[in-house]
Amino acid sequence: MADLEYTVTDGVGTILLNRPHRKNAFTFDMLDAWAEALRSARTDPNVRVVLVTGAGGSFCAGVDLDDFSEITSTLGRQQVLQDRVHRVAAAALDLDKPLIAAVDGVAVGAGMDMALACDIRLASTRARFSEAYVRVGLIPGDGGAHLLPRIVGQARALELLWTGRFVEALEALELGIVLSVHSPEELPEAAHDLCRRLADGPPVAIRAIKRLVRNGENVDFRTSLSMVAAEQAVVQSTQDSAEAVAAFREKRAPAFVGE
Repeated sequence: MADLEYTVTDGVGTILLNRPHRKNAFTFDMLDAWAEALRSARTDPNVRVVLVTGAGGSFCAGVDLDDFSEITSTLGRQQVLQDRVHRVAAAALDLDKPLIAAVDGVAVGAGMDMALACDIRLASTRARFSEAYVRVGLIPGDGGAHLLPRIVGQARALELLWTGRFVEALEALELGIVLSVHSPEELPEAAHDLCRRLADGPPVAIRAIKRLVRNGENVDFRTSLSMVAAEQAVVQSTQDSAEAVAAFREKRAPAFVGE
């Protein structure tokens, strides 16, 4: 079996990190496959939502140090981050479809950063999060310093980044790092149910909502309203919008086609 598996079923593209013997720590090959899966999902009309999860009771323990140990030059390390590791974060940023993480077990270092790059995170009761870079004298290498403050606030983010301490599932829920907590047995079903609901929704509108939320972080309110006007004009002209109105009037479930 591959170390990373990507499958598409019923509108859901699932990225499975599949190195349970290494707590799904990623290799160069996994990074390439991960970025490619996200890029494929972005343009695939059969994919309406993407789920990222890990095998064997772990989400991701970050980089596999054995795979990266041979890179010793300053330039080489910089290029690895920019050309390999950051390709996943960039592909996640470019994806305007829902990106969901189901976190079971550890999400450490870059593994936590990868989870933070998702739109919504669900967790099991045994999920544990840590920005552990500082423990080995490093800084967050895959977006954690940018993403975490936007989720938990600057003061709490600094505390977590400076100490690298572990955050258990219930604290992660309190801090807003995860949306909900489930038993390990129930987590796959909970994640599937959320993905199913999103995949059954109007794809054009859902993608527009994500763009508005993400872009709204970087613009003033009037500019945001202008973006809403432009997006709304497009959404209202779609078959899906007409179908939603018809289904509402006829008191039936809508059938969206993504156009």
